[in-house]
Amino acid sequence: MSADASNLANTIPGKPIFIRIKDLGKAYVRGGQVLQVLEGVNLEVQSGEFVALMGPSGSGKSTLLNLIAGIDKPSSGSIAIGGIDIAHLSESQLANWRAANVGFIFQFYNLMPVLTAFENVELPLLLTNLSRSQRKAHVEAALTMVSLTDRMDHYPNELSGGQQQRVAIARALVTDPALIVADEPTGDLDRQTAEEVLDLLEELHSELGKTIVMVTHDPKAASRAKRLIHLEKGLLVPDDQVATALHPLEH
Repeated sequence: MSADASNLANTIPGKPIFIRIKDLGKAYVRGGQVLQVLEGVNLEVQSGEFVALMGPSGSGKSTLLNLIAGIDKPSSGSIAIGGIDIAHLSESQLANWRAANVGFIFQFYNLMPVLTAFENVELPLLLTNLSRSQRKAHVEAALTMVSLTDRMDHYPNELSGGQQQRVAIARALVTDPALIVADEPTGDLDRQTAEEVLDLLEELHSELGKTIVMVTHDPKAASRAKRLIHLEKGLLVPDDQVATALHPLEH
């Protein structure tokens, strides 16, 4: 079975497809030369699925994540999220779509240092029509989910790395997005704190039914996902080769 056929076939009957990628390509022009980062990628991710993207540096995994999140646009092919082909949205339409549908979690948290935890979580809601009292209720609910209500008035430099990442997760959740994208969410954390963050991501998947796409280089983090997608030089690797790459001594 081809890499693309393997990834298209690895679905659970009856669950709707939330992400549908067809013949996706992404190229950049640098120094007059064309750099093909992704080529002919076909992938389906079901609603409520927790997927990990792995691959060596330069494999295209972060590029693919950015395309799924609507941060970047493909050079070719289509990418539909919830039935909307985001590749053909205008920049303003794409910005509105991201604000309503995507929650972002980054390796280095991307918190505003001059804002409290509460204010950082509130930021995405400032783009909505919610009243101040409604925003407050949403923020407090999100901080409750990550067990940080007692730290809501603290600034990022007054929080540990794990607490900062939990603020970032609360910020990703506050608009109740259908899709959460996480780029190396445990890369800057010690193992115990990383496990706590991964526990939280698992809860978002299992209890809230969020669709999560996570880029990681850590096999332990990837093992928390329900499905692993491996990229090599811009191409998807078949599932049997993924198993060999992760557990070479067993094959």
